[in-house]
Amino acid sequence: MRKTLYIIGLSTFLFSCTSQPTVKKNTYKSKNPVAQPKPVAKTTTSEAPKPKITNDRGVEFFTTNIADPAKNDNTVSYGSIVSAKPGGYKVVKTYFPAIAQNFRQRYLILHYTALPDDKSITVLTQQAVSSHYLVNNTGDNEIYQLVDENKRSYHAGVSSWRNDKNLNDTSIGIEIVNSGYSTDATGKRIFAPFSDEQVRKVAALAKDIVTRYQIPATNVLAHADIAPTRKQDPGPMFPWKKLYDEYQIGMWYDEMTKQNFFSIAQADFTTRYIDPTFIFQVQTALLKFGYGIDLSGKWDDATKKTIEAFQYHYRPQNYDGIMDAETWAILQALNQKYSVK
Repeated sequence: MRKTLYIIGLSTFLFSCTSQPTVKKNTYKSKNPVAQPKPVAKTTTSEAPKPKITNDRGVEFFTTNIADPAKNDNTVSYGSIVSAKPGGYKVVKTYFPAIAQNFRQRYLILHYTALPDDKSITVLTQQAVSSHYLVNNTGDNEIYQLVDENKRSYHAGVSSWRNDKNLNDTSIGIEIVNSGYSTDATGKRIFAPFSDEQVRKVAALAKDIVTRYQIPATNVLAHADIAPTRKQDPGPMFPWKKLYDEYQIGMWYDEMTKQNFFSIAQADFTTRYIDPTFIFQVQTALLKFGYGIDLSGKWDDATKKTIEAFQYHYRPQNYDGIMDAETWAILQALNQKYSVK
């Protein structure tokens, strides 16, 4: 009997143990799981090694162009590299330089001072006007630099050429010591010549600047070109053709092309000179070439001064401001040669 009761009790205990419900562990799950930090991958590039930055006593320079000159891109720094110095951070040049860059300097503008040497220096260094360079008339081999090429000098004033305005922002200015002009009894301006030595200095300086900054011929201009209603410099005595022929600087027309236009131009001036449509055509041609001019359809004062500025540069033998057949032929020849792309 006792044995039987023992077996029954053992069976009951085993059943109760095996029939217990499974108890789940109470685990806490956050509603906002914490993101695990990802390992930082090192940036790798497959590009060829770039030339090194030159460091001279803590001043950095980069003197190699690794960009495409055909696109007018250039990575050369003329002068030291200017960098930010943010507090608490380090500016590094691990990937310097980017190839998509070019120069601020896109124009070269020539002026005369209308002052003697000593006064030119005083005005350009101590008053509210300046230029990057001053070419003296003392017969020496010196050219005065007055402003860093990477900074704006105040030489152009209110100005425009083609689609650009305020050319102080994008130009280098060269002032040439010259007395400017006097006026004769008829009111005609008589301009002073430039010495041969000055012309050689200007040519050498201009050649260096346009070569380094890849400045195109269309952007080598007179102050009168970019401000024709208020400026005359450097005037008709400056030898633009000599710069073009001997130094390949600036623009000039092809004589044969001019002659081809000339016969047609003579007919225009015989029959159409006072026609507003023809005047509008002339003004449009001046605007296309680069001059800032309103298309009024009239031979107004602004148009006369613009023609005069054009003649100073490209037809200096006669600069009366009247659009004649030769001036018209030269303008068309220039527009054909230096058409806007």
